[in-house]
Amino acid sequence: MQKITLADTKPLSEYEAMRDALRRHVIDMKKRRRISVGDRVSLVFENRETVLYQIQEMVRAEHITGPEAIQDEIDVYNRSVPEDGELSATMFIELTDREGVRAEMDRLVGINEHVRLRIGSEDTIAGVFEPGWSREDRVAAVQYVRFPLSPAQQEAFRSGREPIFIELNHPSYRATAQVGEAVRETLARDLS
Repeated sequence: MQKITLADTKPLSEYEAMRDALRRHVIDMKKRRRISVGDRVSLVFENRETVLYQIQEMVRAEHITGPEAIQDEIDVYNRSVPEDGELSATMFIELTDREGVRAEMDRLVGINEHVRLRIGSEDTIAGVFEPGWSREDRVAAVQYVRFPLSPAQQEAFRSGREPIFIELNHPSYRATAQVGEAVRETLARDLS
């Protein structure tokens, strides 16, 4: 998938004029890219369009106008654009009990070592997490994960012949979610 360049971004005034329509479009698109895995974790699979939207939103929120500063944002977020033959997702740990957040996050330390994409009954791809978001004693509520697929795995994913799952097998959080057909079709296009 092609990375984002400075030429892809819109000036703030131009972006403001199109923001409402673009926001609705991206929210709708992300519905076909989101997978809830249990009651506390979800993954939103990224593509070039979702990442460009995030860059534009950061530029807007921070009132960034200089080309060098915008390029810095592009450089940060381009890491979320999937490479050829892989899927890339933002993983969210979604906790609502304010008082129990710290204890629950402490229980989930190391969750990034237990995330898998499974095609069929046996073909498993370990998630590769961007370093720096977790430590031995801490876990971030938002993390970035990639699933590099071999050519055979890509073909199996695209074909839809086998069910596809996201699995979390952490000692404190075990959950599996089957990837629905609409999401599979959307992500299969990312692999094309």
